[in-house]
Amino acid sequence: MGVRSARTSRSEAEESLQELESLARSAGAQVVVSEILPLDRPNPAILLGKGKIPLLQEQVSQNKIDIVLFDEALAPNQQRNWEEFLQVKVIDRTALILDIFAQRAKTREGQLQVELAQANYLLPRLTGKGILLSRLGGGIGTRGPGETKLEVDRRRIRIRIQYLQQELERVRQARSLQRRGRQEKGLPIIALVGYTNAGKSTLFNRLTGANIRVEDRLFSTLDPTLRRLRLSEEQTVILSDTVGFIRKLPHLLVEAFRATLEEVIQATLLLHVVDISSPEIEEQIRAVHEVLKEIGAGDKPSLLVWNKIDRLVDSYPSERMERKWGEGVMVSAKRGQGLDLLKQRVASLLTIGMEQ
Repeated sequence: MGVRSARTSRSEAEESLQELESLARSAGAQVVVSEILPLDRPNPAILLGKGKIPLLQEQVSQNKIDIVLFDEALAPNQQRNWEEFLQVKVIDRTALILDIFAQRAKTREGQLQVELAQANYLLPRLTGKGILLSRLGGGIGTRGPGETKLEVDRRRIRIRIQYLQQELERVRQARSLQRRGRQEKGLPIIALVGYTNAGKSTLFNRLTGANIRVEDRLFSTLDPTLRRLRLSEEQTVILSDTVGFIRKLPHLLVEAFRATLEEVIQATLLLHVVDISSPEIEEQIRAVHEVLKEIGAGDKPSLLVWNKIDRLVDSYPSERMERKWGEGVMVSAKRGQGLDLLKQRVASLLTIGMEQ
């Protein structure tokens, strides 16, 4: 369910809704009905106007829908109210992305980060309806005299959040020590950043000879991977592959993945990988810039890498993008085109940086 405010153009709302559909399919859902509803003034109780209640009730009933997805962040009371009105599960964009991240996380670090984000999302949504907390663990011996089950549940989640934060702080400290060791060896860190599914992992594999699993789906990479990359006979760097960004990236995830994203914050140079064949390229570039700014890496030296040039019919999109966003390097990670030039440009930028 897309929502279009007065500040949002029709095309922006449609692109965001299409992305929500892709996210839903990535999570294993089947999209039955997709619609954009206008929003003049947010209703604190249900976000939309009350006149939309019978419309959604009819769609749910007629199409036998068992879950409704909102392409906006819903406040806890808005989510509860919609579930009461529709009598089906209602989740927002944040919960959907959290679910996908939970499916993708394979390492302990990734799982800790996702669980922290889920716990912070769940805490304000606790009601007295007997929410199952078995996956969050914790709690034996924490019940105080006279505490209700709801209070116990909240206490268990807070204890779990504290534990996860402590574990991730250990991860952050370990990464910091490893990073310091690489810096002492004089190895610059180059971080790949970009919109999800822009081809970062394919490029990473091509450049380093690694064998990261590559899939044509959103958020196929969650856990950061680092490899040595030889730019020339004289120069070697550390290349880092990171989680893809997305528009409306939940702040909960940015906070939870801060230990991972420090590889971006501490990098010497960012390679901003862009899918030049995407019809939503400009919105994707802006989304990446917004996330970089949010994590404190907005002013990092960066180089645009225009990927997937093998999908272009002509050079017009690349020329137009360069005029608007600045000069970059044209590559096809899939076919291995332009990689020598990319390494030369990276080496040149690093040399200039060292001389300054």
